[in-house]
Parts: sequence; C-alpha cells; structure tokens
Amino acid sequence: MVLALLVGGVVVALVLVGLFVFGLRRRLIQRSGGTFDCSLRWGAPGPEAEPSGKGWVYGVARYSGDRVEWFRVFSYAPRPRRILERASIEVLERRTPKGEEELALLSDAVVLACLHSGTRLELAMSEDALTGFLAWLEAAPPGQRVNVA
Repeated sequence: MVLALLVGGVVVALVLVGLFVFGLRRRLIQRSGGTFDCSLRWGAPGPEAEPSGKGWVYGVARYSGDRVEWFRVFSYAPRPRRILERASIEVLERRTPKGEEELALLSDAVVLACLHSGTRLELAMSEDALTGFLAWLEAAPPGQRVNVA
C-alpha cells in the first residue's frame, strides 16, 4: 500500500514537472516578443491535391531579424524546429482551410502556401498574424528580393 502511494506520488510529481517545463519553455520563447501561434505543414502537397488535415503541426513562430523561427508547441527542445529566411520565402497563395483542415487547424486560421528554398510549405495563422507576417516579408531591406503574391 505504501509502495503504491509512493509510486503514484512520483508519477503525479513527474507529470507536474513536465507541464511546468512546457509552460516555462513557452514563456522563454515568447519573452523577447514578436511571437504568434502558427501551424506548419512542411512538404505540403501541390495546389492540385485534395486538402487534408494530415501533416499539420501546431507551433509558435518568432520573428528574429531576417528570419522566422518556428517551434513545436509540444516539445521540450530549446531550439527552433524550422528557420525560415525572409529572402527564401515566396508566397504562392492565401486561402481558407478546406475539408479536414478545418478540424486540424485553429478556428480563425488562414492558410498561406509558400515556397522556401524550393520546398513547398503551408503556414496557418490568424488573420492578424497573417497581416503582420506579410508586412514583415515586404519590409525587407532595400535591394533584397521579396516574392509576395
């Protein structure tokens, strides 16, 4: 009986520590500001493919100079999972989620299809975050090529 209580207490303590570390990590990512909720689908299918909810990963993106750092929400990794360079991003289209995507994404999400160094990807974010992202893309230093559709 005592052993069962001890094991149960240890499990509860580990779960609480894990949740605390998730929260602390997110606070550290957001500490410098310039963050927004952003789902990402890397290697997304082309426009002719039927939209599906597969491949979307929920995350937080952070502006950092001429790049956007993207972090998975459900991860303990202190480093970004993906780094998107402003000069390498080409916006292809903007659309609303279709079909199963509506279930996989946040309710107010807008999908932005892009090319990043030849790799097709899709970003899903709120309308406000999208406005900020497009403004950041267009605010490239003089002489830098920007491709916004």
